[in-house]
Amino acid sequence: MPDHPPSQRVTLIRHGETEWSRDGRHTGHTDIPLTEAGRKNAEQLRARLAELGARFDLVMTSPLSRAYDTCRLAGLCDETVPTEVTDDLMEWDYGDYEGRRTAEIRTERPGWLLWTDGVPNGETPEQVGARVDRVIARVRAVPGDVALVAHGHVLRVLAARWLNLAPVHGGNLALSTAMLSVLGWERELPAIHLWNSP
Repeated sequence: MPDHPPSQRVTLIRHGETEWSRDGRHTGHTDIPLTEAGRKNAEQLRARLAELGARFDLVMTSPLSRAYDTCRLAGLCDETVPTEVTDDLMEWDYGDYEGRRTAEIRTERPGWLLWTDGVPNGETPEQVGARVDRVIARVRAVPGDVALVAHGHVLRVLAARWLNLAPVHGGNLALSTAMLSVLGWERELPAIHLWNSP
């Protein structure tokens, strides 16, 4: 029998639009704020969460402002639900590729792919996987539902690890800004119930 509440749902929320996410630039630890459109996206998440009937026993968020502000604007980071800010939900450290676009990187490294080729002076998929494994352990210790507000690549790795897959399999899960996804269980097996939903 798995060590989890059998009906537990974990809602993943990617932050709203930033200038860099809009422009396709790798945004790791640089603290880029939400655009005005990103703030509106985040506010609209409040109604979407209400439609889903979402109620949480714990909210966890990345400390970077684009995630924390999304959490707050979506009505999650308030005094009604315990909130934990954790560095384990920070975005992938892109090292020397921070702020650069894939097309630009590929002029130097043709065919480059983050998931398999990595980044110089940044994190490996396994290092990101180790961080999200700690988040998953924390989530599974909570008796009820949990919301996680973070970033595109780290949430994709988290979903792969939830399914007991290697971190690299997060590359198969596209995730847009200000989208909701829901992880949970199908009998004894970890499952995805909703993915990249507006």
